Amino acid sequence: MTMGKIASIMAVMAMPCVVAWTTSTPPRCEVDSSGVAVGVVQRRDFLSSLLIASSSIVLLLCPPDANAAASSTTPTTDEEKIIRGYNRLQYLLDNWEDETTVCKTGQETTFGDKCERNPTKVMEYLGYKSTSDPLFKAESTLRRLVLTKGIPNSSSERENEFYDAIDKYTQNAEEANSMAFVSSWGEANPGGGKDRVRQFIERSRNNVVASRDSLKTVLDILDLKP
Repeated sequence: MTMGKIASIMAVMAMPCVVAWTTSTPPRCEVDSSGVAVGVVQRRDFLSSLLIASSSIVLLLCPPDANAAASSTTPTTDEEKIIRGYNRLQYLLDNWEDETTVCKTGQETTFGDKCERNPTKVMEYLGYKSTSDPLFKAESTLRRLVLTKGIPNSSSERENEFYDAIDKYTQNAEEANSMAFVSSWGEANPGGGKDRVRQFIERSRNNVVASRDSLKTVLDILDLKP
């Protein structure tokens, strides 16, 4: 709704006040039995009515967001994200060749075969392709989780181990994403070919393994079972 329409609605709602003000005789500065000037009261009533009308419009046009609280994260949802993200990485590693290979029936690739490696799968499992993936912004999720849940049997040693695991996860996840991206362009680059694609995607696998291991360390410290 435009500001012009809002202003029109406000004017209509305030109209009774305006009519009462303009059609009645000008208020005289008389003093009633309570000692309050009658004219002042009338002006005050007019402004109060106008304020109430304006406030009503604001509430009607801008109601509180009922979904805001529902969409907010909780320790439980953060825990579920990390556990699900860990299990997805484990699944990716257990099915590495199948998940990172695409075969096109009836269509040959650049080098004459029907199957080629698909590095973008690595990016998807690490949360770099969709905001709905459980590992999307995993570092923020982990840091928020430890602030809300805390570390069981906390000690300086366990806290250091926890934050080291987060740093290692982030570093290896970013490296895996970078290697997968380079791999996806392996055939297009000068001097590239399937061997280059395979080389970089296997480097990416090493980083995925390290990322998975770091998440497992985090789960163990937080006493969460995958």
